[in-house]
Amino acid sequence: MMKKIIGKWYVIFIGAFLVSVSAVYAFWGESSYIAVHDNLDLFVPQFQMMKNTGSFFAHGADVPFLGGISRDNLPSELSLYTLLFFLFPSFTAYIIGYLFKVLIAVAAVWLLAKEWYGNEFDNYKPLAAMAGLAYGILNMFPAFGIPFASIPLALYLLLRIYRSPSAKLYAALFVYPFLSYFSYHGFFILAYLTVGIIWLWIRDKKAPVSLMGALAVLGMGYVCFEYRLFYVMLFGGAETIRSTMVEADLTAGEIFAQSRDVWMHGMFHAESVHDKFVFWVCMAYFLYLNGRYAAERKWKAIFHDIYNLLMLVLVFNSAVYGIYNWGAFRRLVETLVPPLKGFQFSRTVFFSPFLWYMAFFLVLQRMYAFALQDGKADGGKNKVWGKDRKNSRLLRYGIRWAANAMALAAVTVILLSPSRYNDLFSTCKNKALEVLRGKEIDEMNYKEFYSSELFGRIKADIAYDGEWSAAYGFHPGVLEYNGIATLDGYLGFYPQEYKEDFRRIIAPALERVEASRTYYDDWGARVYLYSGTDASIVSQFKSFTVEDKDIYIDAQAFEDLGGKYIFSRFELSNAKEAGLEFVKAYEAEGAPYTVYLYKR
Repeated sequence: MMKKIIGKWYVIFIGAFLVSVSAVYAFWGESSYIAVHDNLDLFVPQFQMMKNTGSFFAHGADVPFLGGISRDNLPSELSLYTLLFFLFPSFTAYIIGYLFKVLIAVAAVWLLAKEWYGNEFDNYKPLAAMAGLAYGILNMFPAFGIPFASIPLALYLLLRIYRSPSAKLYAALFVYPFLSYFSYHGFFILAYLTVGIIWLWIRDKKAPVSLMGALAVLGMGYVCFEYRLFYVMLFGGAETIRSTMVEADLTAGEIFAQSRDVWMHGMFHAESVHDKFVFWVCMAYFLYLNGRYAAERKWKAIFHDIYNLLMLVLVFNSAVYGIYNWGAFRRLVETLVPPLKGFQFSRTVFFSPFLWYMAFFLVLQRMYAFALQDGKADGGKNKVWGKDRKNSRLLRYGIRWAANAMALAAVTVILLSPSRYNDLFSTCKNKALEVLRGKEIDEMNYKEFYSSELFGRIKADIAYDGEWSAAYGFHPGVLEYNGIATLDGYLGFYPQEYKEDFRRIIAPALERVEASRTYYDDWGARVYLYSGTDASIVSQFKSFTVEDKDIYIDAQAFEDLGGKYIFSRFELSNAKEAGLEFVKAYEAEGAPYTVYLYKR
């Protein structure tokens, strides 16, 4: 009995992890600490706004932010992550999304490994499960955690189709985009698949018809499941801010440095923390593997080993990330393929976390395979294990458990790394400081950040009825989450005309701070009210304040766009001069804000 339990240690570990995570968030609820950047300030309020307005499935409808933008500019409802926010309260949906991400990664890596190793898979079950767990708990862009986690599932389906195509597999591939996202992953999966088809065609001297069919089916799947995105891209008509975004134009040395940095450390939206442990294991094995091939003069083996292929693709992804910032090359791509203007093809690096952890899995799998050899290697010429069966058995056992320990170490490193999106670490750390040391945490938790009770009280007091508003000192997402229509907002794809209209409102501030002017004019995704002195006036910290409490806006331009209310985190010292009338200051127990309400 005990032997069976030990043999299933990985199942127990993963189960205990999922139960523990669920317990943490169930116990602390909305007082948990959730990352704000590109998360609570972006997608969560958008989903809540669609729920507030009943626009998840709406067509020909506008949503109440950025002055009323088309619903088609927001995430498709034919997406698992989006549907979670339709079905559950936002915080609950967010946590379920995290748990689904982990489960999908574990299942997808398991299926891929099972298909790849066939009858030998039983030998590697612990490693497949732990590799899936490690990949699943990587704290990458939360809104696209499920698309990241599902990458190995796409590979599994394509491998099955290549080996033995069937209608069921094609059907599964068609609905795969329900778990994916075209702009971040789908485009590149299709591109990689096209390269694979060409390579197989050349190698085998015949067309891989099954994969060509898969390319067509998957492409149609993305068009169907993300029909809103394709409609806006192909038939939207209006010029968007993508056409005026100014990208970097780096020198050759800077491109190389950036490529090297992202290869070794990753980037924050796809933070793999591989540089802390996995990278060093993979590099050590890379040197050992190819050093052995060179010593044995097995030159062809260097090019045929799949491990080296993974390393090559990792270098390629990082090189593309750097080359994207070479202006001449980027302009060439945009000239040859005009629809790609403004498209970030540097997102090849989003596949690198999966590749690093699969390379790590291969190292551990080969340790297992070495320990499982039957006593001879190299064509039977050399003994691998000695004649002492007892010592041999202990050594084999030790190698396997060393591999298991390395898998556990990789998981531990991820869990304990205070990365940008490691909500579990932030929640456990801050709650431990609160409970065990009685320390007041300056960072806002989920409930404090949105302060729904406070904003609900304000809306009731002023009989709010959908009047256009703006936030000063808050992320506009706070207002959007609480059912307040905003002229400001955060979106990477909206009409250029609106960007210019809103600029009239904030022109006085932009004229005073060059960094803010460049930030808005050269990018413009954050359509915010800017300070006339500080680079930023939004923060998730309770103690945050500013010395200059003047507001620099064109109040007439604000009114011309339909604006009525400004919700400010600070008491404005020049409200009257700015053309604003003070209404009232609002506070609520447990809310970190005092909201100063002004109207035009």
